[in-house]
Amino acid sequence: MRWQSQTLDTEDGALPGLSRAGLVRTVRTPEFEGITFHEVLCKSALNRVPEGANVPFQWTVNPMRGCSHACRYCFARGTHEYLELDAGHDFDSQIVVKTNVAAVLRKELGRRSWHRDPVALGTNTDPYQRAEGRYRLMPGIIRALTESGTPFSILTKGTLLRRDLPLLTSAAREVRVSLAVSIAILDQELHQSLEPGTPSPRARLDLVRALTDAGFAVNVLVAPVIPCLTDGQAQLDAIFGAIAEAGAESAVAFPMHLRGPTKGWFLSWLAEHHPALLRRYRQLYRRGAYVTPEYSAWLRSRVAPLLAEHGLTARRQAEPETRPETAHTTGAQLALFA
Repeated sequence: MRWQSQTLDTEDGALPGLSRAGLVRTVRTPEFEGITFHEVLCKSALNRVPEGANVPFQWTVNPMRGCSHACRYCFARGTHEYLELDAGHDFDSQIVVKTNVAAVLRKELGRRSWHRDPVALGTNTDPYQRAEGRYRLMPGIIRALTESGTPFSILTKGTLLRRDLPLLTSAAREVRVSLAVSIAILDQELHQSLEPGTPSPRARLDLVRALTDAGFAVNVLVAPVIPCLTDGQAQLDAIFGAIAEAGAESAVAFPMHLRGPTKGWFLSWLAEHHPALLRRYRQLYRRGAYVTPEYSAWLRSRVAPLLAEHGLTARRQAEPETRPETAHTTGAQLALFA
């Protein structure tokens, strides 16, 4: 990827949040029209998971903040406000890149105090969003984890992961490597409207097949399930069938939660594209960020037999996702550690 036509802005005049984050330079380039990259030097790479989170890992690594996937429902949007950027368009277009993350991680993993606890990537923003093709942060991260004997997991919507498949296959001979792919929507029109920066559902299904063929037991997150738009019996049956056909070992599904500024950002989309559903959403989310317990129970009763029918109920110990009943709280907690 060529960046000859990039333009640089200095730190002068930068938002205070970015200055505190270790801003080195700001980059704009025609190859990423509409997106600005803020390159920073991070002081730490490992983030400790809050106690009581009930997930099979204690640490996370997030190479970037903000995400060009631009998913309307992304729970991590609120983390951008810590940088004095907004959780809407800024989250989609102002990407903070920790250019030294691999070097810092290697140093942290080399400490005597490091006990080789499992590390998860993709718990906040996607490590394989488009910018990874330019910055190539993940190979260094994977090597650092592998060489230190640290097991790790990756959750992604990004088909760019295929670039690192040989490296991941080699790493899996040394440490436990768990891979999961997120596929929430099959309908192409809805996909383009709700998650316009992500690879197509078909491309992600092909990624599942490639990972499976390479010997990985792949878990797929059908998440979030979007009430009234992707929770129909036929829709769920179709997506679980496609996932099983792609070779996935297991799948999990849970309903969308709308925490903090994500709620307004999503509901503004809903008002524009499906205004008739606004009343139903006010009922479903009357308790706040999460759907009513009645809806959650209804969805579990619909999903469970479909998972069993398609042979997707097997579970592994080191998956990067949370269990359906705890996913909402845990996901929100992890988003704080960017």
